Amino acid sequence: MVGIDRREFPSCPKDVVHHPIDLRRKKTRDVFRQVRARAVVHLGVLHDPRASDRDRHKWNVVAFQKLLEYVAEYDVPKLVVLSSANVYGPQPDNPQFLTEDAPLLGSQTFRNMRDLVEMDMLAQSFFWKHPDTETVVLRPVHILGGVRNAPSNYLRLENPITIMGFDPMVQVIHERDVVGAIERALVPGVRGIFNVRGPGELPLNKVLRMLGRTSRPVPAFMAKLALERLWTLRLTSFPAPEIDFIRYVCMVDDTRAREGMGFEAKYSFEAHDPPRAGGGRLLYKSPSPRDRQKTRMPARA
Repeated sequence: MVGIDRREFPSCPKDVVHHPIDLRRKKTRDVFRQVRARAVVHLGVLHDPRASDRDRHKWNVVAFQKLLEYVAEYDVPKLVVLSSANVYGPQPDNPQFLTEDAPLLGSQTFRNMRDLVEMDMLAQSFFWKHPDTETVVLRPVHILGGVRNAPSNYLRLENPITIMGFDPMVQVIHERDVVGAIERALVPGVRGIFNVRGPGELPLNKVLRMLGRTSRPVPAFMAKLALERLWTLRLTSFPAPEIDFIRYVCMVDDTRAREGMGFEAKYSFEAHDPPRAGGGRLLYKSPSPRDRQKTRMPARA
């Protein structure tokens, strides 16, 4: 297994060869030339909302375009791209569940989503232009676990704000289930776009109660003004447009993933730790060995 990331990887497993290089550099071509890759999994997306539009575009879109060039040039048989269900965008008129054919409106009100939407569309274009490569685009819902992203940081707050008069249903998925979805996507014959969700749907306020949190409902206009001010003063990591994620529904239909990949989340909501300093954390019920056997991908000829 070979990994390419310009960032250092001090905890790199012994069976992984890590190349600390930029995807846009010529050294990346050397890696593809030396290693006849059977599959490429793209995970490197810069989500830092404080990064400049220019830097974010170079790191995300330009680097991804170079990767697609190498995949085509060296005839890599499988490409898996980790996108996000956030590309659909939380909208007041969203249907209850969005299918893979829904328009990608995530960047309409949140410009930081433009790169992710563009990358998703580049992967779709590659899918049609290069049919010899099995291209898979995964769109998981909010990922939780040991990750540090906007949803998990929000749920770690002791007194998170909620929008007065709104209690949207939300979907989350454990990071290990995302790994499981990637494994299923790597199976020969799997190709296409797949929504990936976790154990089900819950109202946002119920999730907060499970965590022992005390939410602070505020009117939407006040929340926006406050976040804009705090963002300018660098007192928050949440830009104001992210308010829509705790205001409107953005849930997906994962029928295609269950039927086309045989994927189903193995980790489910179970409980929360008793409230304490630092708050509780979401716990997930791990599948038993018997459950793992039941959900194992059937052998292919």
